[in-house]
Amino acid sequence: MNTETNTEAVIPAAPSIALTKVDSTQIDSIGHDPATQTLAIRFKNRSTGAPTSLYHYSNFTAEDFAAFEAAESKGSHFGKHIKVFDKKYPYTKIEDRPAEQQAA
Repeated sequence: MNTETNTEAVIPAAPSIALTKVDSTQIDSIGHDPATQTLAIRFKNRSTGAPTSLYHYSNFTAEDFAAFEAAESKGSHFGKHIKVFDKKYPYTKIEDRPAEQQAA
């Protein structure tokens, strides 16, 4: 009888969330998965405007996303209503830059 157990943690794959480009100096694109209440934000390089890191923020409701989408300044809204509440919206860095940039 084999009594060995696997103690490796299983980390679930990040959901694939469609992103929509936004008009912002610091945010390239945003998306939301209401089923998992996950906000996706792709940031941009402020110097070049190129897309950079992708982050997922948990516990982000459809109402939260609607307010974010409607914000006149996405960067300001992010700074005031999301970034400072890292306990409410814990985040995970998904990738450093888009896959097409990594392959180059």
